[in-house]
Amino acid sequence: MRSRLVIATALFAGALAFGGAAAQDKPAAEKPAAAKPAAEKPAAAKPAAEKPAEDKPAGDLVLQGDATCTRCHNAEDTSPVLAIGKTRHGTNADSRTPSCGSCHGASKDHMAKPTGAKPSMVFGRKSTTPMSARTQTCLNCHESGKRVHWAGSLHAARDVACTSCHEIHTQHDKVRDKVTQTDVCVACHTQQRSEIHRPSRHPVLEGKVACSDCHNAHGSPGEKMLVRNNVNDTCYTCHMEKRGPFVRTHQPVQENCAICHNPHGSTVDNLLRTRAPVLCQQCHEPTSHRGGLPGLNPGTGTGSRSVGITLARSCLNCHTNIHGTNNPANVSNERTFRR
Repeated sequence: MRSRLVIATALFAGALAFGGAAAQDKPAAEKPAAAKPAAEKPAAAKPAAEKPAEDKPAGDLVLQGDATCTRCHNAEDTSPVLAIGKTRHGTNADSRTPSCGSCHGASKDHMAKPTGAKPSMVFGRKSTTPMSARTQTCLNCHESGKRVHWAGSLHAARDVACTSCHEIHTQHDKVRDKVTQTDVCVACHTQQRSEIHRPSRHPVLEGKVACSDCHNAHGSPGEKMLVRNNVNDTCYTCHMEKRGPFVRTHQPVQENCAICHNPHGSTVDNLLRTRAPVLCQQCHEPTSHRGGLPGLNPGTGTGSRSVGITLARSCLNCHTNIHGTNNPANVSNERTFRR
């Protein structure tokens, strides 16, 4: 009996000891969960790990490799240089897109001392860079097409740089807009500024006709930097009804439209240089009714041959098709230019 009691006591003590050990082991097993904040310490230290990234130079803003320039020439700069990103020069998808150094050069001195040295190539109005050097920078890419005759053009001969007309760091280049283009041209061509405001003119002020419709500012093989080889071919691009061919032609019309017309504007109807009959009498000899003025020459004051010389449209009262005619009538072998 005593032996059974001893055994039961031993088993009870062993159970108590086993339960105490289990109770002590349970918190120890849960310690990793309690220590979770300690495991998250690297996340809390993340800002310290990101500090070196803040010291890195800023990346390119617009053009490839422009980080060196845009660290100073940013959106807060007085000159809106970043607007070049809205132009064709800022199209990164195009492999031909230049960088800042493509136009302004390496500019090492300017980078070392921005306030004391200018870039290698400066294009402003007060630039000391030679005109030929500035123009050649543009021609390195823009040499073909309409600019192939630049070397022999009047603008090149008079040291007019590309940037005298074009604005590069802007979305709206005035000279490429048909409405505002004329304002750029008449800044130098002051005589044409007054002519385009005359009563008889092309619709330049309305933006329907621009200087570049007739002239190629980059040069041409013809006269006056016209888009065609001569004056007549340029005029015929719009006034094709005057081209002909006609059975009877008017020699001045075949030679040069500008003999009778001032294309930029006139105070006389139809852009004529002066009124008829004075305009016609500059070529036609003073015989018969062609040179007579009523009251000045004998027999021309009240004669039937002088009727209509100075009335209404004058010579054009009868000679209506002055640019040429297919009228079979040919009185006295004269080209009457009548309908």
